[in-house]
Amino acid sequence: MTATDAPRTDRWNTPERAALRETVRTFAAKEILPHVERWEDEGELPRDLHRAAGRLGLLGLGLPESAGGDGEMLDQLVVSEESVLAGVPTGVLASLFTHTIALPALIADGREHLLRDYVRPALAGELVCSLGITEPEAGSDVAHLRTSAVRDGDEWVLNGSKTFITSGYRADFVTVAARTSDTGHEGISLFVVERGTPGFTAARKLDKMGWRSSDTAELSLVDVRVPADRLLGEVDQGFLQIMRQFASERIGLSVQACAMARRCVDLSVEWVREREAFGGPLSRRQVLRHRLVEMHRRTEVATAYVRGIAERLQDGEPLIAEVAMAKNTATEAMDYVVDNAVQLHGGMGFMRGTEVERHYRDARVFSIGGGTYEIMNEVIAKFLPLR
Repeated sequence: MTATDAPRTDRWNTPERAALRETVRTFAAKEILPHVERWEDEGELPRDLHRAAGRLGLLGLGLPESAGGDGEMLDQLVVSEESVLAGVPTGVLASLFTHTIALPALIADGREHLLRDYVRPALAGELVCSLGITEPEAGSDVAHLRTSAVRDGDEWVLNGSKTFITSGYRADFVTVAARTSDTGHEGISLFVVERGTPGFTAARKLDKMGWRSSDTAELSLVDVRVPADRLLGEVDQGFLQIMRQFASERIGLSVQACAMARRCVDLSVEWVREREAFGGPLSRRQVLRHRLVEMHRRTEVATAYVRGIAERLQDGEPLIAEVAMAKNTATEAMDYVVDNAVQLHGGMGFMRGTEVERHYRDARVFSIGGGTYEIMNEVIAKFLPLR
């Protein structure tokens, strides 16, 4: 029995979500899997993939109905989970669904020109967007970012730089976090900055260990003038929007991490059943069977915890520490499973072009992106009675 064989009738596998899973597998088989190696080499996704996902309505899942979505976060998580279980690289998901972290501030603002010019075209796959927060001197420490925004009449003038920006190289617009006053985390605001705006450039496309099919960029802003109506929400209120978005991003990464672990369990079970050595299949070796049991156990435990937290978020609970625990629980399980999957595959696990080798490289970013493992522990510690 593998991690995916048991029939399930929970909230993640209702008849409607079972149909959604089938749609995702068909989409992956037709539009993604045949092209993965080429995209990994090219370092980015084609825009046609966004349009194809938009036509199926996949890009709107999880976003508010007011913006053209379905308001069901679990639907978006099911898409991510099923994609990874089908063999889709998590780097593809990172780039294809960057809009899920870039658009919420625009949707929360709610003004029609933002929905018309940016949100709806992005959900149709016609525009690519990204979220510009991380800086060379401020990653997890969002409160100390240095990119500045100064009001000048009917415009804001932005200066600074961003780094490690997913989809930043292809983005038609970026939701940029900038400092609008010197009051720490209370002095951050969000702006929409369009590609082609004078002074705004994707300065460099970064070469990464994993997530190679996802473009990642350094962005430069030099006297970039942004119309005042592209300030999102209120001045100095961006930090709260960013923190709310972190919860969604982190639970999404947690679900993907669990799915990657489940995928690697399945690949490893198949491998030891088929691989012949010392006069029989590897599956006859007790030490390997027990290793697979431990891989399976850790995956199931992490998946159960992560799903429970995701369901509570869907139901409206304002969870912070629990989401951080979910992320660390999921990445710990994934790291153990992926490492052992490579070991079980032996020399083949070390070869480029094998799926477990790609998962091994892609897995490394999960305990970094969306808040490092150490920062997650600090978040959790704040909720313990330590003082």
